[in-house]
Amino acid sequence: MPTYVYEILGKDGNGTGECFEVVQPMKEAPLTKHPETGEPVRRVPQAPNIAGNWSDIKSKGKLSNDNLGRLGFTKYERKGDGYYEKTAGKGPKTIHNPPE
Repeated sequence: MPTYVYEILGKDGNGTGECFEVVQPMKEAPLTKHPETGEPVRRVPQAPNIAGNWSDIKSKGKLSNDNLGRLGFTKYERKGDGYYEKTAGKGPKTIHNPPE
């Protein structure tokens, strides 16, 4: 169930800046009154926090050395001037390409 943010409204109908959160089903109608005090409230639109395929949460796991090697990729990391070491996959352990 999503968590909704509500703002308490003042007597003039404008927001007071005081907010609270309520976990409620999506199909349930938005609250119009504070559940404890009875003051008028409005739901504040919030951006959803969804971990999609390329979100920071999932991308770290997808690009891990273990996952890259399992999927058939080879990854080299630079260790010095023209010197690279393999960290994932198949291929030579090192690549040395001295600068010209």
